[in-house]
Amino acid sequence: MKFTHLDSAGQAHMVDVTDKQPTKRAATAAATVVCDSAVLRRITSGQVPKGDVLAVARIAGIAAAKRTPELLPLAHVIGVHGASVDLVVGQESIEVTATVRTADRTGVEMEALTAASVAALALIDMVKGLDRYAFIREVKLLAKEGGRSGSWRRDA
Repeated sequence: MKFTHLDSAGQAHMVDVTDKQPTKRAATAAATVVCDSAVLRRITSGQVPKGDVLAVARIAGIAAAKRTPELLPLAHVIGVHGASVDLVVGQESIEVTATVRTADRTGVEMEALTAASVAALALIDMVKGLDRYAFIREVKLLAKEGGRSGSWRRDA
């Protein structure tokens, strides 16, 4: 098996995408933050002392998508041409969905995963004084579009 991020000497390196043509690409990732139902009610009614929890998480996720190469050493610096973070407050959790788009030489899966992860962390940060048991249940890639491997969707 050939590993794309290892050179012939087995050293980690960034894959050279210079010769690839830019194409439209998108990826969507999700995270779930579980916290106390009373805290969820406070979030939806705007009664959290730190302020607008959902706005902070949304902005944190979008900002994180644009900074992914600073966090992941082999990620390429690409143009994040669109990023959205949607948050749905349920009975027991907040569902975070992040979608990132580009027209570049490599995909945005890591940017979408980073956006969802950091939005989830921001949610925890905003409510940790109210619920020390709040936690992130999962972070996962839901779908990707474009590039050599085409489209992919997670089954359930």
